[in-house]
Amino acid sequence: MPPAFGFYSGRPSRFARLCGAFVASPTAAFLAEPRVAVVGGGAAGFFAAIAAAEAGGGPVVILEKSSSLLGKVKISGGGRCNVTHACFDPALLVTRYPRGSRELLGPMRRFGPRDTVEWFEARGVPLKTEGDGRMFPTTDHSETVIRCLLDAATAAGVQILTRAGLQSVERTAEGFRLTLDDGRAMTCAKLILATGTSRAANAGGPAVARAFGHAVSEPVPSLFTFNIPDERLHGLAGVSVPAARVRVPGTSLDETGPVLVTHWGLSGPAVLRLSAWGARELATRQYRFAVRVHWHPARNAEEIERELRAARESAPRRIIAGDVRFTLPMRLWERLVAAAGFRPEDRWASADNARLRALAAQVSGSEFTVTGKSTNKDEFVTCGGVSLRELDFRTMESRLVPGLHFAGELLDVDGVTGGFNFQAAWTTGYLAGHGAAAGGK
Repeated sequence: MPPAFGFYSGRPSRFARLCGAFVASPTAAFLAEPRVAVVGGGAAGFFAAIAAAEAGGGPVVILEKSSSLLGKVKISGGGRCNVTHACFDPALLVTRYPRGSRELLGPMRRFGPRDTVEWFEARGVPLKTEGDGRMFPTTDHSETVIRCLLDAATAAGVQILTRAGLQSVERTAEGFRLTLDDGRAMTCAKLILATGTSRAANAGGPAVARAFGHAVSEPVPSLFTFNIPDERLHGLAGVSVPAARVRVPGTSLDETGPVLVTHWGLSGPAVLRLSAWGARELATRQYRFAVRVHWHPARNAEEIERELRAARESAPRRIIAGDVRFTLPMRLWERLVAAAGFRPEDRWASADNARLRALAAQVSGSEFTVTGKSTNKDEFVTCGGVSLRELDFRTMESRLVPGLHFAGELLDVDGVTGGFNFQAAWTTGYLAGHGAAAGGK
């Protein structure tokens, strides 16, 4: 007989005590068989479970494979949690999703960033908007968001089981029979998969989706930085340019925005956005490709060269490396000057036309060779997942298997950096939870 389900009555973990919630142990006894089972204890899974429970979906349980919950929420935004983005026009909002933009338009109209702000504020977590549109809790601590989600789950009667990996799922006349990694089984009427795709594609949520006939594209990284071993960047970690243009020659990949030099190469919003839009293309190149950076895109190469010639006429005695142009950071300017063939002591008067043309080319189109990628800090977003054609985006329900719903990164949906991926998690989780709750207990 499947076990009964309820809350763990032993000593809660330090994490659970911190967040004011009790988390079930793998040996816990539950009080009632769940009607809705949510697989995945991340942002989408929690939001789906809370939505299902608050909508009267009957007993709801979250099954999490690991021993911790809401891991990405904890590390997002450098530990501050970038909850969403202050883009309240759904038509504009969906343009921030390289994959899923068309399908997300309806869902974002039903539950978008404004609804997210209201949801958290109603539960005691006001959000603030920063200059670039990112929204964070006013406390600047991700624990505030974690505590809110755990408290909301507890208040709604959601039951949580950690170290409960899903081994297999069978369709039954009443719904689904789940077998966990430790051999235990349970049944549920509705099943929500919110596992993400960062695990192997032949395990967890992707494996269940495939077993039920869903097409699942292999996940590849999105939102990554570029590894560039180039002397022009060596030692410049921390140098940033607020509006640079980054493009990959031979492709349509082209982004303008802040660019940051790191210890390993280039990062910043422009690079991350380009990596998101080019996730598939750059994966096929095994992350080895050329990238060109225009450090001052407000002017083209010819205009830049004219200004350099004017500097030679107006300030011939100034040392070129010390006479910064185009509002570039001093250290970056020095590297570009050296790359154009000038010595540190050279003055404008000694600058011949060929080297001025070379300096203009460095400013307007420094070309670098990318030799690999790195994740954006501790964040990991993937491109790929369950085919969107096989889902009803009103309820996130499978068109192939009634009662099976999907949410979060398990879907072939991903956004650029800035809170858009969490918004997709809240939106799809909310719709999946309400969709699973439909039909009564």
